[in-house]
Amino acid sequence: MNGPQDLGGQMGFGPVAPEVDEPLFHGAWEKHALGLTLLSGAMGHWTIDESRHARESLHPADYYGSSYYEIWIKALETLLARHGFVTDEELAVGQALQDGTAPKRVVGADAVPAMLARGGPCNRPLVSPPRFAEGQAVRTIVAHPQGHTRLPRYAVGKAGTIEAVRGGFVFPDSNAHGAGENPQCVYTVVFTAAELWGRDGDPTLSVSIDAWESYLEPA
Repeated sequence: MNGPQDLGGQMGFGPVAPEVDEPLFHGAWEKHALGLTLLSGAMGHWTIDESRHARESLHPADYYGSSYYEIWIKALETLLARHGFVTDEELAVGQALQDGTAPKRVVGADAVPAMLARGGPCNRPLVSPPRFAEGQAVRTIVAHPQGHTRLPRYAVGKAGTIEAVRGGFVFPDSNAHGAGENPQCVYTVVFTAAELWGRDGDPTLSVSIDAWESYLEPA
């Protein structure tokens, strides 16, 4: 999906301007936004890929007009409504009006440190050997799917070289839509700036991305 988050190489948005000495949170509400998102996801009703897709599916005007954690909260509202925890009316009035979906699990405060330390590993065993090898020339597919994808738009249809073979990982394009994990091999692919952005690309720079196997073809 060509979503509003896919800004790599797009003209007109200006340079990236990192904030000097940026704090972890700009306000107490951002801590709550992070906590709500993590603990809601821990209920077990959606995957991290569905959560990411919900953020990327916001309308571009809404996405670009929102701060980082505002995007998270808006996506969380979508997920909670989609899975029956809240209704649009309840979101509008700010309180529960009826019983919603019962959580599959609830993480208590004492269990949070261990949950955060454990993280959410997404490496998985493969049923077949990797199709590509280090040093091999490849080209990314030309595709603009309706659903979720982790192939950056600026790297679509570009020629690169396999830099590393990373092993098997959950395929987000299917996992975001409840179609299973379907693990694939992931490769680090390096591209020249000229390949990505033409003759205006800085000849001293290269860009590496992690790409799932079905994103790649032999060059």
